[in-house]
Amino acid sequence: MNGGLSMSDDIILLAHGAGGALSAALLHDVFLPHFANPTLTALGDAAVLASAGRLAFTTDSFVVDPLEFPGGDIGTLAVCGTVNDLAAAGAVPLALSAAFILEEGLPIALLTRLVASMAATAAAAGVPIVTGDTKVVARGAADKLFITTAGIGTLPDGPAPAPHRAAPGDAVLVSGTLGDHGMTILTCREGLTFGSALRSDCAPLNGMVAALRAVVPDVHVLRDPTRGGLAAVLNELAAQSGVCIEVEETAIPVRGDVRVACELLGLDPLHVANEGKMVIILPAVDADAALATLRAHPRGAEAAIIGRVTAAPAGRVHLRTALGAVRILDVPAGDLLPRIC
Repeated sequence: MNGGLSMSDDIILLAHGAGGALSAALLHDVFLPHFANPTLTALGDAAVLASAGRLAFTTDSFVVDPLEFPGGDIGTLAVCGTVNDLAAAGAVPLALSAAFILEEGLPIALLTRLVASMAATAAAAGVPIVTGDTKVVARGAADKLFITTAGIGTLPDGPAPAPHRAAPGDAVLVSGTLGDHGMTILTCREGLTFGSALRSDCAPLNGMVAALRAVVPDVHVLRDPTRGGLAAVLNELAAQSGVCIEVEETAIPVRGDVRVACELLGLDPLHVANEGKMVIILPAVDADAALATLRAHPRGAEAAIIGRVTAAPAGRVHLRTALGAVRILDVPAGDLLPRIC
Protein backbone atom coordinates (compact mmCIF):
# COMPACT_ATOMS: atom_id res chain seq x y z
CA MET A 1 0.00 0.00 0.00
CA ASN A 2 1.55 3.33 -0.97
CA GLY A 3 -1.17 5.71 0.16
CA GLY A 4 -2.12 6.54 -3.43
CA LEU A 5 1.09 8.49 -3.99
CA SER A 6 3.24 7.91 -7.07
CA MET A 7 6.98 8.06 -7.49
CA SER A 8 6.71 10.24 -10.60
CA ASP A 9 8.87 12.99 -9.11
CA ASP A 10 12.55 12.65 -9.92
CA ILE A 11 14.09 13.62 -6.59
CA ILE A 12 14.14 12.23 -3.07
CA LEU A 13 12.36 14.36 -0.46
CA LEU A 14 12.92 14.31 3.29
CA ALA A 15 9.39 12.91 3.56
CA HIS A 16 10.55 9.71 1.84
CA GLY A 17 12.38 8.86 5.07
CA ALA A 18 9.58 9.66 7.50
CA GLY A 19 7.90 6.26 7.73
CA GLY A 20 4.61 7.41 6.20
CA ALA A 21 2.96 7.13 2.81
CA LEU A 22 5.96 8.37 0.79
CA SER A 23 8.24 5.90 2.57
CA ALA A 24 5.87 3.11 1.57
CA ALA A 25 5.81 4.38 -2.01
CA LEU A 26 9.62 4.40 -2.13
CA LEU A 27 9.74 0.85 -0.82
CA HIS A 28 7.07 -0.55 -3.13
CA ASP A 29 7.90 1.44 -6.28
CA VAL A 30 11.70 1.48 -6.20
CA PHE A 31 13.26 -1.15 -3.95
CA LEU A 32 10.88 -4.12 -4.00
CA PRO A 33 10.60 -4.37 -7.81
CA HIS A 34 14.36 -4.88 -8.02
CA PHE A 35 15.21 -6.65 -4.75
CA ALA A 36 12.06 -8.77 -4.35
CA ASN A 37 12.54 -12.28 -2.97
CA PRO A 38 10.45 -14.35 -0.53
CA THR A 39 12.60 -13.38 2.44
CA LEU A 40 12.53 -9.64 1.74
CA THR A 41 8.88 -9.35 0.73
CA ALA A 42 7.75 -10.65 4.13
CA LEU A 43 8.67 -7.08 5.22
CA GLY A 44 9.50 -7.96 8.81
CA ASP A 45 11.83 -5.96 11.05
CA ALA A 46 14.48 -8.63 10.42
CA ALA A 47 14.84 -11.21 7.68
CA VAL A 48 14.48 -14.83 8.78
CA LEU A 49 16.93 -16.98 6.83
CA ALA A 50 15.47 -20.49 6.95
CA SER A 51 18.35 -21.95 4.95
CA ALA A 52 20.80 -20.76 7.61
CA GLY A 53 19.19 -22.73 10.43
CA ARG A 54 16.67 -20.18 11.78
CA LEU A 55 18.96 -17.17 11.56
CA ALA A 56 17.58 -13.62 11.61
CA PHE A 57 19.46 -10.75 9.98
CA THR A 58 18.73 -7.01 9.95
CA THR A 59 20.40 -3.71 9.06
CA ASP A 60 19.69 -0.02 9.68
CA SER A 61 21.27 3.43 9.28
CA PHE A 62 21.15 6.33 11.74
CA VAL A 63 21.32 10.03 10.88
CA VAL A 64 19.79 11.73 13.94
CA ASP A 65 20.15 15.45 14.56
CA PRO A 66 21.34 16.41 17.17
CA LEU A 67 23.87 13.63 17.76
CA GLU A 68 23.33 13.82 21.53
CA PHE A 69 19.99 14.38 23.24
CA PRO A 70 18.36 13.78 26.63
CA GLY A 71 18.08 10.04 27.13
CA GLY A 72 20.51 8.97 24.44
CA ASP A 73 22.62 9.73 21.39
CA ILE A 74 23.26 8.37 17.90
CA GLY A 75 25.37 5.51 19.30
CA THR A 76 22.61 4.43 21.68
CA LEU A 77 20.10 4.60 18.83
CA ALA A 78 22.27 2.52 16.53
CA VAL A 79 22.54 -0.35 19.00
CA CYS A 80 18.96 -0.21 20.26
CA GLY A 81 17.43 0.05 16.80
CA THR A 82 19.17 -3.07 15.54
CA VAL A 83 18.73 -5.10 18.74
CA ASN A 84 15.03 -4.22 18.82
CA ASP A 85 14.49 -5.17 15.19
CA LEU A 86 15.93 -8.61 15.92
CA ALA A 87 13.79 -8.93 19.06
CA ALA A 88 10.70 -7.96 17.03
CA ALA A 89 11.42 -10.90 14.73
CA GLY A 90 11.43 -13.20 17.76
CA ALA A 91 15.20 -13.66 17.53
CA VAL A 92 17.79 -13.78 20.29
CA PRO A 93 20.38 -11.17 19.20
CA LEU A 94 23.91 -12.59 18.90
CA ALA A 95 26.17 -9.91 17.43
CA LEU A 96 26.28 -6.53 15.71
CA SER A 97 28.39 -4.80 13.09
CA ALA A 98 28.90 -1.04 12.94
CA ALA A 99 30.04 1.21 10.07
CA PHE A 100 30.80 4.90 10.57
CA ILE A 101 30.76 7.74 8.02
CA LEU A 102 32.73 10.59 9.61
CA GLU A 103 32.75 14.13 8.26
CA GLU A 104 36.06 15.97 8.27
CA GLY A 105 36.03 18.33 11.24
CA LEU A 106 34.08 16.10 13.62
CA PRO A 107 35.60 16.57 17.11
CA ILE A 108 37.37 13.42 18.25
CA ALA A 109 36.18 14.06 21.82
CA LEU A 110 32.55 13.92 20.60
CA LEU A 111 33.21 10.76 18.59
CA THR A 112 34.83 9.16 21.64
CA ARG A 113 31.78 9.91 23.78
CA LEU A 114 29.45 8.45 21.19
CA VAL A 115 31.51 5.29 20.72
CA ALA A 116 31.71 4.81 24.50
CA SER A 117 27.93 5.22 24.75
CA MET A 118 27.45 2.72 21.95
CA ALA A 119 29.70 0.20 23.70
CA ALA A 120 27.87 0.66 27.01
CA THR A 121 24.48 0.13 25.35
CA ALA A 122 25.69 -3.00 23.57
CA ALA A 123 27.04 -4.34 26.88
CA ALA A 124 23.72 -3.60 28.63
CA ALA A 125 21.88 -5.48 25.88
CA GLY A 126 24.34 -8.37 26.06
CA VAL A 127 25.05 -8.15 22.32
CA PRO A 128 28.68 -7.53 21.27
CA ILE A 129 29.81 -5.39 18.33
CA VAL A 130 32.06 -7.85 16.51
CA THR A 131 33.01 -6.11 13.25
CA GLY A 132 32.89 -2.69 11.65
CA ASP A 133 34.28 -0.13 9.24
CA THR A 134 35.09 3.60 9.18
CA LYS A 135 35.14 6.06 6.30
CA VAL A 136 35.96 9.78 6.39
CA VAL A 137 34.43 12.17 3.85
CA ALA A 138 35.30 15.77 3.05
CA ARG A 139 33.83 18.63 5.02
CA GLY A 140 30.32 19.29 3.73
CA ALA A 141 29.90 15.82 2.21
CA ALA A 142 27.99 14.54 5.27
CA ASP A 143 26.50 15.99 8.45
CA LYS A 144 29.06 15.17 11.17
CA LEU A 145 28.40 11.44 11.63
CA PHE A 146 26.26 8.67 10.15
CA ILE A 147 26.22 5.12 11.55
CA THR A 148 25.04 1.91 9.89
CA THR A 149 24.57 -1.22 11.99
CA ALA A 150 23.64 -4.78 11.13
CA GLY A 151 22.74 -7.60 13.48
CA ILE A 152 22.26 -11.34 13.49
CA GLY A 153 20.28 -13.51 15.87
CA THR A 154 18.88 -17.00 16.22
CA LEU A 155 15.23 -17.95 16.40
CA PRO A 156 14.08 -20.52 18.96
CA ASP A 157 12.02 -23.46 17.78
CA GLY A 158 8.33 -22.82 17.33
CA PRO A 159 6.27 -20.10 15.64
CA ALA A 160 7.93 -16.71 15.29
CA PRO A 161 6.20 -13.32 15.38
CA ALA A 162 5.58 -11.93 11.89
CA PRO A 163 3.74 -8.93 10.39
CA HIS A 164 1.18 -11.16 8.64
CA ARG A 165 0.10 -13.10 11.75
CA ALA A 166 -2.38 -10.70 13.38
CA ALA A 167 -5.71 -12.56 13.57
CA PRO A 168 -9.29 -11.56 14.40
CA GLY A 169 -9.83 -11.80 18.14
CA ASP A 170 -6.23 -10.90 19.02
CA ALA A 171 -5.44 -8.25 21.60
CA VAL A 172 -3.17 -5.27 20.86
CA LEU A 173 -0.72 -4.03 23.49
CA VAL A 174 2.03 -1.42 23.70
CA SER A 175 4.91 -1.74 26.13
CA GLY A 176 4.79 1.87 27.35
CA THR A 177 4.21 5.54 26.65
CA LEU A 178 4.33 6.80 23.07
CA GLY A 179 5.95 9.81 21.41
CA ASP A 180 8.79 10.31 23.91
CA HIS A 181 11.68 10.01 21.46
CA GLY A 182 10.34 12.10 18.61
CA MET A 183 9.21 14.96 20.82
CA THR A 184 12.52 14.94 22.70
CA ILE A 185 14.44 15.27 19.43
CA LEU A 186 12.16 18.04 18.17
CA THR A 187 12.23 20.14 21.33
CA CYS A 188 15.98 19.65 21.76
CA ARG A 189 16.65 20.58 18.13
CA GLU A 190 14.51 23.71 18.26
CA GLY A 191 15.43 24.79 21.80
CA LEU A 192 11.84 24.51 23.01
CA THR A 193 10.79 23.99 26.63
CA PHE A 194 7.41 22.94 27.98
CA GLY A 195 7.94 23.15 31.73
CA SER A 196 9.46 19.68 32.06
CA ALA A 197 12.45 17.80 30.70
CA LEU A 198 11.47 15.44 27.90
CA ARG A 199 13.67 12.36 27.51
CA SER A 200 13.99 9.83 24.73
CA ASP A 201 12.76 6.31 25.47
CA CYS A 202 15.73 4.80 23.60
CA ALA A 203 16.42 1.36 25.11
CA PRO A 204 17.20 -2.24 24.10
CA LEU A 205 14.10 -4.42 24.43
CA ASN A 206 15.48 -7.93 23.90
CA GLY A 207 15.33 -8.73 27.63
CA MET A 208 11.70 -7.62 27.91
CA VAL A 209 10.72 -9.58 24.80
CA ALA A 210 12.46 -12.69 26.13
CA ALA A 211 10.51 -12.41 29.40
CA LEU A 212 7.25 -12.00 27.46
CA ARG A 213 7.86 -14.99 25.20
CA ALA A 214 8.74 -17.17 28.19
CA VAL A 215 5.14 -16.63 29.35
CA VAL A 216 3.43 -16.39 25.94
CA PRO A 217 5.51 -18.45 23.47
CA ASP A 218 3.22 -17.79 20.51
CA VAL A 219 3.16 -14.00 20.25
CA HIS A 220 1.65 -13.30 16.83
CA VAL A 221 3.24 -9.91 16.09
CA LEU A 222 6.02 -7.78 17.56
CA ARG A 223 6.92 -4.42 16.03
CA ASP A 224 8.82 -1.38 17.31
CA PRO A 225 6.94 1.80 16.31
CA THR A 226 9.80 4.00 15.14
CA ARG A 227 9.36 6.35 12.15
CA GLY A 228 5.69 7.13 11.59
CA GLY A 229 4.87 6.07 15.15
CA LEU A 230 2.06 3.79 16.26
CA ALA A 231 -0.24 4.87 13.41
CA ALA A 232 2.20 3.84 10.68
CA VAL A 233 2.98 0.49 12.30
CA LEU A 234 -0.68 -0.46 12.88
CA ASN A 235 -1.56 0.41 9.28
CA GLU A 236 1.32 -1.73 7.99
CA LEU A 237 0.23 -4.66 10.15
CA ALA A 238 -3.45 -4.32 9.21
CA ALA A 239 -2.51 -4.38 5.52
CA GLN A 240 -0.06 -7.28 5.79
CA SER A 241 -2.41 -9.41 7.90
CA GLY A 242 -5.58 -8.47 6.01
CA VAL A 243 -7.41 -7.44 9.19
CA CYS A 244 -8.85 -4.39 10.90
CA ILE A 245 -7.19 -3.09 14.05
CA GLU A 246 -9.29 -1.11 16.52
CA VAL A 247 -7.63 0.92 19.29
CA GLU A 248 -9.02 2.97 22.16
CA GLU A 249 -7.66 6.52 22.42
CA THR A 250 -8.09 6.62 26.19
CA ALA A 251 -6.14 3.38 26.64
CA ILE A 252 -3.04 4.54 24.73
CA PRO A 253 -0.38 5.72 27.21
CA VAL A 254 1.11 9.16 26.44
CA ARG A 255 3.03 11.23 28.98
CA GLY A 256 1.42 14.51 29.92
CA ASP A 257 4.39 16.61 28.81
CA VAL A 258 4.52 14.82 25.45
CA ARG A 259 0.78 15.34 24.97
CA VAL A 260 1.08 19.07 25.78
CA ALA A 261 4.03 19.50 23.42
CA CYS A 262 2.15 17.73 20.62
CA GLU A 263 -0.97 19.83 21.12
CA LEU A 264 0.99 23.09 21.07
CA LEU A 265 2.86 22.08 17.93
CA GLY A 266 -0.14 20.58 16.14
CA LEU A 267 1.23 17.03 16.13
CA ASP A 268 -0.47 13.70 16.81
CA PRO A 269 1.53 11.62 19.34
CA LEU A 270 0.40 8.50 17.48
CA HIS A 271 2.43 9.72 14.47
CA VAL A 272 5.57 10.44 16.52
CA ALA A 273 8.56 8.07 16.61
CA ASN A 274 9.55 5.84 19.52
CA GLU A 275 12.85 4.03 20.11
CA GLY A 276 12.18 1.96 23.22
CA LYS A 277 8.65 0.63 22.82
CA MET A 278 7.10 -2.46 21.27
CA VAL A 279 3.68 -3.08 19.70
CA ILE A 280 2.50 -6.58 20.64
CA ILE A 281 -0.36 -8.55 19.10
CA LEU A 282 -1.29 -11.90 20.63
CA PRO A 283 -4.28 -14.12 21.39
CA ALA A 284 -6.74 -12.32 23.65
CA VAL A 285 -6.67 -15.21 26.12
CA ASP A 286 -3.01 -14.39 26.80
CA ALA A 287 -3.44 -10.61 27.11
CA ASP A 288 -3.65 -10.36 30.90
CA ALA A 289 -0.65 -12.62 31.46
CA ALA A 290 1.32 -10.68 28.87
CA LEU A 291 0.41 -7.35 30.46
CA ALA A 292 1.47 -8.55 33.92
CA THR A 293 4.77 -9.83 32.52
CA LEU A 294 5.50 -6.58 30.70
CA ARG A 295 4.69 -4.44 33.74
CA ALA A 296 7.00 -6.55 35.89
CA HIS A 297 9.92 -5.66 33.60
CA PRO A 298 11.65 -2.26 33.89
CA ARG A 299 11.17 -1.60 30.17
CA GLY A 300 7.44 -2.36 30.26
CA ALA A 301 6.26 -0.79 33.50
CA GLU A 302 3.70 1.40 31.69
CA ALA A 303 2.46 -1.24 29.27
CA ALA A 304 -1.21 -1.22 28.30
CA ILE A 305 -3.81 -3.17 26.35
CA ILE A 306 -4.97 -0.66 23.75
CA GLY A 307 -7.25 -2.54 21.35
CA ARG A 308 -8.20 -5.60 19.41
CA VAL A 309 -8.07 -7.14 15.95
CA THR A 310 -11.24 -7.71 13.92
CA ALA A 311 -11.88 -9.25 10.53
CA ALA A 312 -13.20 -6.20 8.68
CA PRO A 313 -12.76 -3.77 7.10
CA ALA A 314 -9.48 -5.38 6.10
CA GLY A 315 -6.43 -3.13 5.97
CA ARG A 316 -7.98 -0.39 8.13
CA VAL A 317 -7.08 0.99 11.54
CA HIS A 318 -9.89 2.51 13.61
CA LEU A 319 -9.45 4.79 16.61
CA ARG A 320 -12.27 5.10 19.12
CA THR A 321 -11.93 8.61 20.57
CA ALA A 322 -12.50 9.75 24.14
CA LEU A 323 -15.96 10.97 23.04
CA GLY A 324 -16.92 7.52 21.72
CA ALA A 325 -16.67 8.42 18.04
CA VAL A 326 -14.74 6.18 15.65
CA ARG A 327 -12.37 7.58 13.04
CA ILE A 328 -9.81 6.15 10.66
CA LEU A 329 -6.28 6.33 12.01
CA ASP A 330 -4.17 6.84 8.90
CA VAL A 331 -0.44 7.18 8.29
CA PRO A 332 1.11 10.64 8.03
CA ALA A 333 1.49 11.64 4.39
CA GLY A 334 4.41 14.00 4.95
CA ASP A 335 7.51 14.30 7.08
CA LEU A 336 6.56 15.41 10.59
CA LEU A 337 10.04 15.11 12.10
CA PRO A 338 13.02 14.56 9.79
CA ARG A 339 16.34 13.19 11.06
CA ILE A 340 14.96 11.54 14.21
CA CYS A 341 16.82 8.23 13.97
